[in-house]
Amino acid sequence: MSVEEFIIAVYCWVDDTFNELLKGQRLRKRGTMPSLSDPEVIAMELIGEFFGLDEDTHIWRYFREHWRNYFPGIDSRSQFSKQAANLWAVKQQLQKRVTMALGIITDPLHIVDAFPLPVSHFKRAKSCSRFKGEADYGYCASKSETYYGFKGHLLIDFHGAIAGFTLTPANDSEREAVWELTKLMKSGILLGDKGYLGVDFKAELLELKTVQLETPVREKMVDQLPEKWRGQLNRLRRRVETTIGQLVKTFNIQRTKGRTLWSLTNRISRKLLSHSLCVLLNRNEGNAPLQLAQLIG
Repeated sequence: MSVEEFIIAVYCWVDDTFNELLKGQRLRKRGTMPSLSDPEVIAMELIGEFFGLDEDTHIWRYFREHWRNYFPGIDSRSQFSKQAANLWAVKQQLQKRVTMALGIITDPLHIVDAFPLPVSHFKRAKSCSRFKGEADYGYCASKSETYYGFKGHLLIDFHGAIAGFTLTPANDSEREAVWELTKLMKSGILLGDKGYLGVDFKAELLELKTVQLETPVREKMVDQLPEKWRGQLNRLRRRVETTIGQLVKTFNIQRTKGRTLWSLTNRISRKLLSHSLCVLLNRNEGNAPLQLAQLIG
């Protein structure tokens, strides 16, 4: 689709789903109505995130300069930012709706992984005043370095669509985050890396949630699965790296702007929603869900 068609498709989905959520009720009980409708603001946010514009100022300027004919109500930047921030709860409800539309939760196979969300490099962490008492020190294995910040825990389905996300301090256990991520899962197979390895943990998941956890085994451990099956599961498990890579490179999820945990989670929420909606639109276009580059011709 063209850029114009993409903008229209995003807006139409947001507007239709927004109205379904409100069921004819007004979101605001008092005060003057903003010049931009709430679906317009959310659509602008999601489109901007897909284009790599993850700051309110950049999104507002892009639409004011290029698409004012589509969004004639664009007013001040501060009004846009305030309205976007106040719609955080609506965006979380929209995330649930797009998850339902993709059929993610009912997928028989899910994949889990974690990735770093640094607030500060280790050398500057002591002088960093952001997120005091909320962030902590963690280790990034891919970069072989210690950092100060948070850890993002991601759950995807077989096709790579986002099924769940939770944010913890960087030193929190990856296994503990699984309980939050799998709240809606009734059963199925869960693939993870060696960070989720644990006999007792695997048994608890199977007993309490009927979820079969499969991870690579360490050296000198006996693998209960045939080598052919283990190789296949390992290849499937790496699909989560593609989703994380898109969140990092396209949606800039590791840019931990803001000074409060609320502002950080709000920014992350719209990045996740933008990715999920683009996966849905991509599927509707007949493309492979994660081939987001094919979404706009």
